[in-house]
Amino acid sequence: MHCTPRLLAPGFWKRSLDEFKRQSNIAIKLEGIRKRTTPFPLIHFDDASSLEACKTMSDADVGGFSHASLDYIPPSSSEPAHVRFHGNISLDLPPNRPEIQRTGYAAWRTKDRPPTLFGKSLWDIDPYKYLALRVKSDGRAYFVNLQTESIVPTDIHQHRLYSRTPGEWETVLLKFREFERTNYGMVVEPQREMLREKVRTVGIGLIDRVPGPFDLQISGIWATNDAGEETGRKEVADEKSFGARWKEIEEAEPGEREKANRPPENEKILLGKD
Repeated sequence: MHCTPRLLAPGFWKRSLDEFKRQSNIAIKLEGIRKRTTPFPLIHFDDASSLEACKTMSDADVGGFSHASLDYIPPSSSEPAHVRFHGNISLDLPPNRPEIQRTGYAAWRTKDRPPTLFGKSLWDIDPYKYLALRVKSDGRAYFVNLQTESIVPTDIHQHRLYSRTPGEWETVLLKFREFERTNYGMVVEPQREMLREKVRTVGIGLIDRVPGPFDLQISGIWATNDAGEETGRKEVADEKSFGARWKEIEEAEPGEREKANRPPENEKILLGKD
C-alpha cells in the first residue's frame, strides 16, 4: 500500500502533529478525568485565512433570490478581528421550479476538516457544558447549527441564538444539552442526545423569513465550562484577537445564567446538511 500525495503533503503532517500535541496536553493535565478548565476553540477569526475553513449557503443554491456573504474584518481600535455574515433575504420563488415551495434562508458553516494521522478530524466537545459565541447581532432570528457523525447523516442539532444587546458585542452561552435534533426542517423524535464526541461542523443560519438585509458579526466560537462573562466587561476596544482572550475567559468570575432557548416549532429549518 502506498501513501497518496494528499497524505504526504506538509499540511497533513502538521495537522497530525497539532492533534498529537493536543491529546498529549490533555493526558499530561489529567483533563480526561477532571473537569476541563481550558476553553476549546472551534473556530476563531483572527485573520483572513480563517475564511478558507467556511462556506456560505442560501436559497440561491436552488434558484432563489436571497444572497449571503462572509467577509473578514481586521481588528480596529474599537472592535476585534471578526467575520461579517451579511446579505439580503428574499421570499421570491424561482421561476420554472414548481418543486421549490419555500425560500428565504441563508447560512454559513465550517467545512469538513482534512484528516490527520489519527483519522477523520472531529471535535470532541463532550467534556464541555456550553457552546460560547462572541457576536454582534442585528437582533434577527439566527440559529446555531451543529452537525455530528450521526447514524442519520442529515441530522442537525439547532439552538436559537438569542441576543441580549443587539448592536453590541456580547458573549452568548448555549447549553449543549438544550440543542434540538432536526432533520429536513422538522424536529425529530425521539430527541436523542447529541453525539458530542464527534462534531463535524458548526455554523449559523437565518431562517426568520423576513425579507430585507441582515448583518451578524462573529469573532469566535468555542466550547467551555465557564458560565461567567467572557472578559468580565462589555467593552472590547482593547482586544487584539480572539485567541488572546482564552486566559480572560478562564479567569472570568463565574455567574450562572440561563435563558429560555427553545424557539417555536415553525422557526426550525435544516441548513447546511451536506
